[in-house]
Amino acid sequence: MFRLTLILHLFIGSTLAGSGVIASLTMGYDTLTPILIAAAVGFLIAFRVSAMIAKVLTSQS
Repeated sequence: MFRLTLILHLFIGSTLAGSGVIASLTMGYDTLTPILIAAAVGFLIAFRVSAMIAKVLTSQS
């Protein structure tokens, strides 16, 4: 399950980090610090989301 979580994190992490960056730019935060914070938050949240999705996928098989 750990390998599946890491593979899922590759895709989910980049998606959530990119969404965070787009959201911060849309709200008018166009300096480096808010953009990096939004990307880091999305990247960190993706660990938990990936683990939950991997758990659901492995329990179904």
